[in-house]
Amino acid sequence: MVYQRGISALILTVLIGLRPALGAQGDPPAPSSGDKCPVCGMFVAKFPDWIGVARFRTGPPVYADGAKDLFRYLENLGKYTPGRQKGDVVSIHLKDYYHLGWIDGRKAFFVIGSDVFGPMGRELVPFATEADAKAFLQEHHGTRMLRSEEITPELLRSLE
Repeated sequence: MVYQRGISALILTVLIGLRPALGAQGDPPAPSSGDKCPVCGMFVAKFPDWIGVARFRTGPPVYADGAKDLFRYLENLGKYTPGRQKGDVVSIHLKDYYHLGWIDGRKAFFVIGSDVFGPMGRELVPFATEADAKAFLQEHHGTRMLRSEEITPELLRSLE
């Protein structure tokens, strides 16, 4: 009985310690000081409020300095990471502009055309809720609110 409790406690301790490394569960790990955006080469840790992260079935996460570059990366996986495919992406996380917590990039609301600029200029400003996106759109003179499925290569080029 004592032996079983000891094994159970050991297993629980190991699982708790591994939680950040378990696939797409939970928040993504923070980037290291050496992690660079694959699109522009910028060190992403310098811009913690704008970071975007794509996690894959295998391999390390990929960090970008904002939603715009993260979606550019995902649209051109063959160019930036040969061998990876869109079907290998298990999660996309972005920082909510107002609350600065991680949000699911596939469910986010984005505002474009505002007077707020990200590390690389005009940006897709992400929000967890439609209400926050609408408030931001009005407060910061945005031109449009959209969802991730509306982000196209043409739209990304228009933000350059």
